[in-house]
Amino acid sequence: MAIVVIGLNHRTAPLDVLERVTLSGDALPKALHDLSSRSNVSEVVLLSTCNRTEVYAATERFHAAFADIRDFFCSLAGLAPEELQTHLVSQHDEDAATHLFEVASGLRSAVLGESEILGQVRSAWALAQEQGTTRTTLNLLFRRAVEAGKRARTETAIGRGTASASHAAVEMAEERLGRLSGRKVVVIGAGEVGRGAAIALSSRQLGELVVVNRGQPRGAELAARTGGRLVPSSGLEDELATADVVVTCTGAALPVLEHDMVARAIDRRGGRPLLVLDIAIPRDVEANVAELPGVTLLDLEDLRDWADRGRQARAAEADLVRAIVAEEVDRFLDDASAREVAPIIGAMHDRAEQVRAAELARFRRRLADLSPEEQDAVEALTRGVVAKLLRAPTVRLRQDAGTSRGERNVSALRDLFDLP
Repeated sequence: MAIVVIGLNHRTAPLDVLERVTLSGDALPKALHDLSSRSNVSEVVLLSTCNRTEVYAATERFHAAFADIRDFFCSLAGLAPEELQTHLVSQHDEDAATHLFEVASGLRSAVLGESEILGQVRSAWALAQEQGTTRTTLNLLFRRAVEAGKRARTETAIGRGTASASHAAVEMAEERLGRLSGRKVVVIGAGEVGRGAAIALSSRQLGELVVVNRGQPRGAELAARTGGRLVPSSGLEDELATADVVVTCTGAALPVLEHDMVARAIDRRGGRPLLVLDIAIPRDVEANVAELPGVTLLDLEDLRDWADRGRQARAAEADLVRAIVAEEVDRFLDDASAREVAPIIGAMHDRAEQVRAAELARFRRRLADLSPEEQDAVEALTRGVVAKLLRAPTVRLRQDAGTSRGERNVSALRDLFDLP
């Protein structure tokens, strides 16, 4: 069973393409079942974040599975294969495992070492398990990936400092304005990213923190935790009229900051500048908002450029994380190889037991005069002989699993013993 990963990420695709393939909410289970229904996909996990949308699949036919998954992305993005091909990344087997482990460890994030991605990997796997689209192969892969991510954060300093997109956005705003203390900041959205941004802002001695969220309970909880003020979506325009900074991260399908709404707010600001940070996928702010006087609009591409400047500070830690990833990939490959030979080892032992039992049955009459103790001794003797004969080939199969020699040994055993 081959493992493949096919997808787009922040380094291979521009933001306008990446947001076309970003999935959330009810769209994720539907996409999982769409993918798992394709004839060449045996198991599937779908990871979709603001930085990437990737399909991890187990398949017996790599090239056919690639075509199935590519077609899925084309349909999602509304693009022809030749238009999407340049943005797609595909890897298989060991390279696919290494890619996932590096993703879970924060090595492939826009903000090196970001803390949010491990939870996103875990959630993607949990949803696939809930929907019944994973079995042995991908469950083992993702279990090891989560372990690699945990080790990266506990055994290295990769996650210290600015280690999330939301925290990076706050620091980028701080750098742009010189300071945030005394300023009014509006956070739109109380999901994972909005929560991270509001928590980071709460330590900046703001003049005021406003949380705008459609869902009142979650928004109220975040406002209470950060010392902010909760405002319903209907009051957003009034808050824009007096804000210094807006951070928006809702995950809504359509923009929440439309040009006309922001223009009306700008007319009430008396020429005061407004910094808008749109860290949502799909984007929360209409592009032409940037054309309004006094508005500076930054999005994820600006954030990635800013974050790249800080990658050097974590370069040494990244090397330590790569060493952890290499260890965990080796563990995964060893476990996967052992699982691959387990059926042939089981079949070989079953066949030997059938022969042993048949021979004892054939000699049953001649053994009938033996006492129960003597019959038990014969039983134990024959079992012991079979176990010793099979011990060497069993050990060799496990040792050579995943190698060309191992494949030859498995093929020979199937032929010699007529095994399935």
